[in-house]
Amino acid sequence: MSPQPYKKSRRKTPMIIFGIIILALIIVSVWLVFFKNNKTSNNTSSSVKEQQTDQASNQNKKRIRVIATGDFIPHDAINQEAKQADGSYEYTQMYGDMKKYFDNSDVKFCNQAVLGGGTEFGISGYPKFNSPTEFARDMAELGCNVINTGSNHVNDFSQDVISASVSAWDGLPGVKAVAGANRSPEEMNKVRYFEVKGVKFAFVSYTTYTNEPSPNGYSVTMYSDSLAKQQLTEARQNADIVIASLRWGTEYSTDVNTAQKNLAPKLANYGADIILGHGPHVLEPVDKIKLDDGREAIVWYSLGNFLNAQLDPPSLFNGIATMDIDPDSKKIQTTEYLPVYMHYEWTAQEKAQGDLMARHNFRMYTFEDGQEALEKSQNNTTFEEQKARITQTLNKLTQIKLISKDEFLQS
Repeated sequence: MSPQPYKKSRRKTPMIIFGIIILALIIVSVWLVFFKNNKTSNNTSSSVKEQQTDQASNQNKKRIRVIATGDFIPHDAINQEAKQADGSYEYTQMYGDMKKYFDNSDVKFCNQAVLGGGTEFGISGYPKFNSPTEFARDMAELGCNVINTGSNHVNDFSQDVISASVSAWDGLPGVKAVAGANRSPEEMNKVRYFEVKGVKFAFVSYTTYTNEPSPNGYSVTMYSDSLAKQQLTEARQNADIVIASLRWGTEYSTDVNTAQKNLAPKLANYGADIILGHGPHVLEPVDKIKLDDGREAIVWYSLGNFLNAQLDPPSLFNGIATMDIDPDSKKIQTTEYLPVYMHYEWTAQEKAQGDLMARHNFRMYTFEDGQEALEKSQNNTTFEEQKARITQTLNKLTQIKLISKDEFLQS
């Protein structure tokens, strides 16, 4: 064998090693450049996200967001779905998608439209309602912290049930004020106060009609000019913002009736800044009332429904009223509305037969998130139609902007 190939191989070895070293250096250099750029990109992305979070946080500190919903009504089919295997009740899964909007708010008015005295008194739906005490617990879990308990259904049962219903709210975390149904005359005559970000709020509740007479004269705070004038005058003297809850109006009518038109300016002049109406189970217009003392009161004549199992679209497509207050001027800066869909499912045959207990899968969605669910329902409508209806109804007397879920969360 000729030795020549061996000599040739020895001369190539240093060149091969040198080439490997150069290649390795190139790979390391490229990796370092990529790692640095990627790290910079990640840092930039993180920085942008942190800035956006900080901006949202700062903005939240600069405003007090007040939201308000329509009726929470645990109809029989809702209670059926809420009932667990152990006999307890759980409602949070029905409105879990709403929690982020409550978490982004400060004062969260919710309307418990029926009694919630608990299982010892028997659970029942329409026409005489009594829900489990878990109903109040789960409303508080959602974030409800200013609660109206006054309605035409308070006197459906005895004072024992009424007292148990009010007591269900005692000690629930985060709750700032509860008014409407009462355990005593003292509760009926008391104005509720609470403070948010240095701004003092007052809260009162009045009901203008009931399905049954009161067992004692104090079970529910019935409206009277003398009581309203007394309480709202006191509230005006002691609070920066006064909220009045009103059970009034004509059921299933989107028009403001004469009694509402006459009562709203009276309440505003007595001292109310925000009037939150309910009772019709459908939306009614919003109005603004300019007052001689320089204030401007806002009236939501009817907030419609929130959690419910009613049948017609106007009772199922409602939403969340939104008002942002400037803590410095203590004035309402923006008034907007986030549309929400109350969903449930049943077959066309079940609907035709009126099999109300066949309804299931109760869930609440914003309009943006509800399309797939709506297609499974028996509601012969579209979100476009319902948005147009809501816009037309709310804007009859003043301009109210409908906002998307992103606009709500980013403001």
